[in-house]
Amino acid sequence: MTVFTSNPPRSLDDPGLGDHFLSLVGDGDEYGAVDLVTGLLDNGTPAQRIMLDLIAATQSRVGELWAANEWSVAREHAATAISERVLAAVSARTTVRPTRGRITVACVDGEWHALPVRILGEMLRLDGWRVDFLGANVPGPHLVTHLHQTGPDAVALSCMIATRLPRAHTAITACRSVGVPVIAGGRGFGPDGRWAQKLGADAWAAGAEEAVARLAHQWPPVVGDPYETAFLGDDEYTYVVRSRGDLVRTALDTLAATYPPMAAYDQRQHDATVEDLGHIVDFLAASLYVADQQIFTGFVEWTAVVLEARGVPPVALQVGLRLVKDQLRDYPAACATLEAGLRLTTR
Repeated sequence: MTVFTSNPPRSLDDPGLGDHFLSLVGDGDEYGAVDLVTGLLDNGTPAQRIMLDLIAATQSRVGELWAANEWSVAREHAATAISERVLAAVSARTTVRPTRGRITVACVDGEWHALPVRILGEMLRLDGWRVDFLGANVPGPHLVTHLHQTGPDAVALSCMIATRLPRAHTAITACRSVGVPVIAGGRGFGPDGRWAQKLGADAWAAGAEEAVARLAHQWPPVVGDPYETAFLGDDEYTYVVRSRGDLVRTALDTLAATYPPMAAYDQRQHDATVEDLGHIVDFLAASLYVADQQIFTGFVEWTAVVLEARGVPPVALQVGLRLVKDQLRDYPAACATLEAGLRLTTR
């Protein structure tokens, strides 16, 4: 790893720059991280490239390190906070007067991953938009109130986790019902944004750079009937959502009765088991909502990797899936989805 001391980095192409920045945010060195990016700005590196190729790229690596169990949740959160401070430092060095329109940028209700959408907001500001950044976890009714108060030309809505899709759908429908088109982004909308279109979004972008380009050259779209795509989900989805507590509780009780080692679990292990069972139900519900098993199977594949990194045997995930499936025998789509997940754990 290259360590920059007396000779600060001059460009994003300097060898070891990414590793060095990662070490700074990982060590909580806000001053070092800010000094690094201001040095890049002084040497002519565009702010947009720093945001995308350094801050955003490093944040992806931070997530990978957490998933691999190399970094704790606390260290990941601390690093994210440093990245947010660095982004603020970059933004403070740039001044662009609005020349386009006004846009609201927000995370859907229940979505707490705000850094990616914050980067999008800054990229849009640099492209001449007047940006209202609402941050993480914006409830749908409050978002609509903001639209009435400000009258923006567009809403950029971020969803990073597929379990938030039903709430994203509600927000998209509400925005379009007051005549404001929506551009969606984030992994939660699926590969190629396939679920964004199903939920009625007017456009989807794979990342901040693409979103800026689409809003600059392919906007505004014609907003059609907002209720044409307003109704998704079915009886199975409704049952799973309403029965979430019972499904988790029954699975937990059954597990305790059939798996003797659980008697020795401490509170942390018990809470983690409850959380894992809740994730199974939540991703199942999201999969049923958009009628696509890929939401659930993708969750199972990702969870298996995360659990393996933490020394949890695959059988633990298999047991959780079966305990939920056993309670849903009268619901064929739910059972088929859980079975698809189980097949992945036995390959």
